[in-house]
Amino acid sequence: MIAAGLHSRRRQASADWRVDGKYLSEQPRSAAEHESKMQARRNGASGFTLVEVLVVVVILGILAAVVVPRVMDQPDRAKVTKARADVQAMITALNLYRLDNHHYPSTNQGLQALVQRPGGQPEAVNWKAGGYLDRLPKDPWGNDYQYLNPGVHGELDVWSLGADGALNGEGINSDIGNWTQ
Repeated sequence: MIAAGLHSRRRQASADWRVDGKYLSEQPRSAAEHESKMQARRNGASGFTLVEVLVVVVILGILAAVVVPRVMDQPDRAKVTKARADVQAMITALNLYRLDNHHYPSTNQGLQALVQRPGGQPEAVNWKAGGYLDRLPKDPWGNDYQYLNPGVHGELDVWSLGADGALNGEGINSDIGNWTQ
């Protein structure tokens, strides 16, 4: 008896159950009842209040004020980092040149001696076929790197003139050389 009662309840529950997880008894039974439920939802006007929207806008404004200056500074820092990496790569190539030829290229021969066999003195008798660099890079601001042998800051100097393309300067305009590493 008890088992039969449970069985009939299960049958009733499964008959009321829909695939989407709602009971049929919760669904409106007529078009008029359905329309009245939809009207009640529309009149209940769910959404955000003006105060909630303003709070979100203020929070976004504060985040933008903190994050944007840090992000905007990144391109300048990236250019300085690239210039330092280029200078270091050219110093490495110049050291390889010196190992092969027993001297650095002269100031007149310049950095071009790393890409093409240089003419003039001192002669590059053991210049490596193919060169020491595939090509000479431009600094991140589109200018040529500078080379001086003998250097002012060391045995030789390789540097970028910075964003302004002129000697010396401050901040982003300062020179970036093998002595500033």
